[in-house]
Amino acid sequence: MSLPVIRVSILRCQGEQFALFHAMMVEAEPVLVPGIQAMRGLISYWAGADQATSSLTNVSVWRTLDEAKQMDRFQPMLDLGKRFAEKGAVFERPIMNYAALWQIPAADR
Repeated sequence: MSLPVIRVSILRCQGEQFALFHAMMVEAEPVLVPGIQAMRGLISYWAGADQATSSLTNVSVWRTLDEAKQMDRFQPMLDLGKRFAEKGAVFERPIMNYAALWQIPAADR
C-alpha cells in the first residue's frame, strides 16, 4: 500500500487582519466544499486558523500527487485566493505537497 500525499497551503496576514481572514475562511466553506468533495482521490481536508501566528491553512490528504494537484486548477479556490490577496493576505508559495513517510492511525478509545 502506498502512503498518501499531504498538501499544505499557508496564508499569512497582519495581526489586525486576522479576524477578517478568519471570517472569510469560514464563509468560504460552502463555496469550496462541494467541489473539493467531488474530486477523485480526496482522503481528508482541513481548514485551520492560528491567531498566535496570524496564519490560516488548508491541509488535505490525497491518494496521489496528481490528485493533490487538482487543487492547482480548482477555479473557486483560485478566485477566493485572489480576494484574500487583494485584502492583503500573503500565501506561501509554492504550495507544498508532501509525500507521506509514516503515519499514526487514530486509536479506538
